[in-house]
Amino acid sequence: MNARLRIFVLPALAALLTAAAAPAADAPLELVQTIVSQGKAGDLDHLALDVKGQRLFLSNKANDTVDVLDLKTGQLAKQIPGQNGVQGVAYAPELDRIFTGLGTGGFFNVFNGQTYKVVKTIKFADDADNVRYDAARGRVYVAHAEKSLGVVDAKTYALKADIKLPSDGEAFVLEVNRPRLYIACPDGGEVAVIDTDKNEVKSHYPVKMAEEFPAVALDEAAHRLYIGCRKQPMVVVMDTETGKELSSAAIPGGIDDLHFDGKRKQLYASCGEGFAVVLRSTDADHVEVAAKVGTAVGAKTSQFDPDSGRLYVAVPRQEGKDGPEIRVFQVK
Repeated sequence: MNARLRIFVLPALAALLTAAAAPAADAPLELVQTIVSQGKAGDLDHLALDVKGQRLFLSNKANDTVDVLDLKTGQLAKQIPGQNGVQGVAYAPELDRIFTGLGTGGFFNVFNGQTYKVVKTIKFADDADNVRYDAARGRVYVAHAEKSLGVVDAKTYALKADIKLPSDGEAFVLEVNRPRLYIACPDGGEVAVIDTDKNEVKSHYPVKMAEEFPAVALDEAAHRLYIGCRKQPMVVVMDTETGKELSSAAIPGGIDDLHFDGKRKQLYASCGEGFAVVLRSTDADHVEVAAKVGTAVGAKTSQFDPDSGRLYVAVPRQEGKDGPEIRVFQVK
């Protein structure tokens, strides 16, 4: 390269590399906080949020604890021990109760939100996994082994029903305005639609575009269900009225959580390959990837707060850290 060419090309190349490495000013996700917990390296699972109390509950599966993280101070406030193989976690703000599902033994535990003491334990057959609180109906749903979805009264802790599924259930979402619940049943290759008044499966929606789908999200107003799949890695768009698969969008591998943001009409996917992904609608039947933000390998679970527009991503313990961490992204 001659001297004159070097004068023009090298600065231009340096500027190009700097621009590529720097985050875009209009990036839809901005890292605003990192909270470090405690515990060994290993798998993390689901999260739940206490908006009023500014607490985040993390299923620290590697540590067999539920970690209570103070979002105001950015510090670990408490670890609830003895939660062997903890997977699902949910929080009822009206009752100040924390609900957990344990993969080891199939236990479902209820904790006082102030003392963190167990107030009730229910033993399911095995492998209690995803847990959701339905405030409108005062129920807690627990997906567990033997192809079942337990229905627990959130106040009395009575087991109201145990709904039989076509296969073991993974993630599920509830409608607000109708008694409907959609639960992913990957081994059965379908989404089961449950009537939550009758506590029974009313429809079977086959998923044919991909396999291994542990994540779902819902746009109730548009009658669209979004299904996060690992094989092949994609988000499938489904019509909730007909069960028809409408389209798909490729994403990074290892998805475990997917959230719909009704205010901004976009989706957030946490993928274990090491990305938080933003997807946006191109029309009523299609979505596309708008941005990918690097997280860490294994960071596959997350929680989204639609009011604050914050996405909380659980990151397994990194080298040199005291434990796993929560990376908090502000949606812009």
